[in-house]
Amino acid sequence: MLTRRSFLTNTYDGLRGIALASLLAESGLLANDGSSRPKIDLSKPYAARSPLFEPKAKSVLMIFCAGALSQVDTFDYKPELIRYDGKPLPGNEKLTSFQGENGNLTRPLWQFRPRGEVGKMVSDLVSQIGKHSDDICYLHSLTTKTNTHGPGENMMSTGFTFDGFPSMGSWISYALGTENQDLPSFVAIEDPRGMPQSGPNNWASGFLPAAFQGTPFSTTKPIRYLNPPEKLNSESDLHARRVLNQLNQEHLAQFPGDQALAARIASYELAARMQLSIPEAAAVENESQHTLALYGADSSNRHKAAFGRNCVLARRLIERGVRFVQLFNGAYASGGNLNWDGHSKLKQQYDVHGEILDQPVAGLLADLKQRGLLESTLVVFCTEFGRMPMFQMGTYGRDHNPNGFTCWLAGAGVKAPFTYGSTDEFGFKSTENVITVHDFHATILHLLGFDHERLTFYHNGIERRLTNVHGSVIHEILA
Repeated sequence: MLTRRSFLTNTYDGLRGIALASLLAESGLLANDGSSRPKIDLSKPYAARSPLFEPKAKSVLMIFCAGALSQVDTFDYKPELIRYDGKPLPGNEKLTSFQGENGNLTRPLWQFRPRGEVGKMVSDLVSQIGKHSDDICYLHSLTTKTNTHGPGENMMSTGFTFDGFPSMGSWISYALGTENQDLPSFVAIEDPRGMPQSGPNNWASGFLPAAFQGTPFSTTKPIRYLNPPEKLNSESDLHARRVLNQLNQEHLAQFPGDQALAARIASYELAARMQLSIPEAAAVENESQHTLALYGADSSNRHKAAFGRNCVLARRLIERGVRFVQLFNGAYASGGNLNWDGHSKLKQQYDVHGEILDQPVAGLLADLKQRGLLESTLVVFCTEFGRMPMFQMGTYGRDHNPNGFTCWLAGAGVKAPFTYGSTDEFGFKSTENVITVHDFHATILHLLGFDHERLTFYHNGIERRLTNVHGSVIHEILA
């Protein structure tokens, strides 16, 4: 039975505990609740924030090959696939995959040769990237949860196959802010040929505050409405901004607890600063002819030249303190004509796509290294899944393969030259040191100074994180 005496005693003990917790919190002595949610002033959402521990990388440059790049034709050398060319896959003679029945094993369609001082076997399709193998950590045993392009892009970009979740760039912007308050923290650079299959899901902020979504633009698709109307000169524009800022601050003072208002004002202020900073940052034409030639930006192939300029833009943004740049190679589903989805005419289509990809990415790696940016930048080369080691029945292309594919890392914090994980002797399925996308993401966050299990955001009653409830850091690849 609850008596008056026991009720008063329990109330006293409870209030005493609340008071103690309050004092400990004010003194910074309260035990950590297990999360490392950043403390964000929404009036300054882009302010630089400290990581949980000493980072190896300050920024990330992700190169995303949309359409599912074939690992067995690029970076995953399988001599047995050459030996068994034209024969059924042992144990899977009548394998049915995403688009139906598969035929016999098909050798790589390009010659593999040793690259770099390490002698890494890389195909002629990506020979210039292969020359940088001494600076690359190859991961040959990636796996993913889906064999469909849209969900696959979502998985690689957000950690979930469904729409509506924050992208990795948004998580990193949320965690770290940016070192340049005049530029976005997160920029997505679309391929000159079009938007990727999953579109803005790749750079969306999901349930994170909208301030952390990616800003999409490229050298062929500039930011709209960046410049004021021609009738408004720069002096009048400056005076108008000053008056507007004064009015905004006076209005904010009337509602000091309105975080949504503060965030809205901060977004407009960033947009105003971007009117001055973006034209300079995006002016790739100011680069020397030598630099443009390094990236293939002077090529007579207009798609290669445009992608080369996008690679130059990516380097310029990283150089100016942008935290996360997502650079796409390949557009939407198009029967493989605009991306790496080579179902029916893989050799014919990949010859086109390889020409666009190879020199610009190799030039980007070389330029980052010569400028000292690789020491602080993590370069992530990825795709949504791989492709089968055989042709589809009745075609000259390879079907989707989520069970074994290659991605690679270069730059800050990773061992290089290094190779980790492997698929079986035909490149069909990951067999050694199998890696999930969650492991991949956990490792990237670790290199930026964060524990993937503690970087969270409370949403709909759940402490959400990039890696869901999975993932382990791949410590073996860390320098």
